[in-house]
Amino acid sequence: MRRPLNYVYLLRFLRLSWRQNGSAMAALRPSTAPQPQDCSAVTFLRPRNSFLGLSRTSLGITRQIYGSREKLGKFEEAHLRSLGSNKSDPTLRVEASRDSAGLAQEITNNNKLGVNKIEQGLDLFGEMKNRFLSFKRHKYLENSEHFEKLSKAQAPKFMVIACADSRVCPSTILGFQPGDAFMIRNVANLVPPVERPSETNAALEFAVNTLEVENIFVIGHSCCGGIQALMSMPDEIDRSSFIRNWVVVGKKARLSTKAVAANLSFDQQCRHCEKESINQSILNLLTYPWIEERVGKGVLSIHGGYYDFTKCTFEKWTLDYKRSNVDKEGRRVSIKDQAFWC
Repeated sequence: MRRPLNYVYLLRFLRLSWRQNGSAMAALRPSTAPQPQDCSAVTFLRPRNSFLGLSRTSLGITRQIYGSREKLGKFEEAHLRSLGSNKSDPTLRVEASRDSAGLAQEITNNNKLGVNKIEQGLDLFGEMKNRFLSFKRHKYLENSEHFEKLSKAQAPKFMVIACADSRVCPSTILGFQPGDAFMIRNVANLVPPVERPSETNAALEFAVNTLEVENIFVIGHSCCGGIQALMSMPDEIDRSSFIRNWVVVGKKARLSTKAVAANLSFDQQCRHCEKESINQSILNLLTYPWIEERVGKGVLSIHGGYYDFTKCTFEKWTLDYKRSNVDKEGRRVSIKDQAFWC
C-alpha cells in the first residue's frame, strides 16, 4: 500500500523558500507606507501575491520542480488529501510533532548563538573604547605638551625588533612610552641579512639613517611558535608556506642548535634556538654597511634580550663589537654587560 506523502519535510522546504525569497523581495520592493524616522524601527513588507506564504519568486522555483500549472494543481490536491489522511494516523502526527519541535529548537539555538556572537563583539570594542578613553584622560591630556612635541617630530632612543606574538608586547613588558622606541614586530623576531629585502630592512634603514637611533634591541621570548616552526621544518623548504619561507632566515641558528644540542629534547632545543637566533640576528645586523659603520664609530649599540614569560624573567646583553669575529664566514658574537632581571 502506498504510503501518504510526508508533508512535514515539504512544509520545511516551503518555509525556507519563503524566508529566503520573501526577504529578498521585501528588501527590493519600494514600500508605499511612510518610513519611520526612528533608526531603531524597521518595517518589513510581506509579499503581496502569495500561495501558502510563498512569493512569486518561490512559486517560480516550485514550478521548476513540479512542472506545469496543471501538475502543480494536482500536487496541491494530493497534498490536501494527505493532510486529511494524516490526521487519522497517530504515528505520523507524533513524527510531525517531533520534527516541528526539533526544528523550532534548532532555530532558537541558532538565534541565541548569533546574538551571543554579536554581544561578544560589542563587548570587545566596548572594553577597547574604555581603555582608549582611559589613556586619553590619564596619559594624553595630562601630558599634552609631550604629545604636542611628538606630533611635530620623533626622536626615539631605541629601535626594537620583537616577535609578533600577542603575549610579548615590548611596551607592556619594558614600559616603552610613546616616542621611546621605533618598533618592528615579525614572526620569531628575525633580522634578515642585507641581501634579503623585507619590511624589516626598511624599518632598520629609517630608524638608523633618518631617526639616528642610538640602540637596536632584538628581543626574543620563550615558547616561540616561529622558532618551533624553524626547528621542525624539513631540509627542503616548502616555498608555498609563508611561515617556512620566512623563518628559514634563522637557518644558521637552527644548524648551530642541532650541532650543540642534538642530545636534548625538542623543547630544550627550541629554547636553545630561541636565544641563538637572537645572536644570529645581531650578526645579520652587521651585514648592513651603514649599521656596521655606526657601530664601529661607537654611536650605535646593538643589544639582545630574552623574555621568559613562563617565569616572568628577562635576560639582556650587549654586542661586544671589538671582540666579535665579524669578518670571516664563521662569524661569532661576543657579548658584554649581561644582566638577568627577575
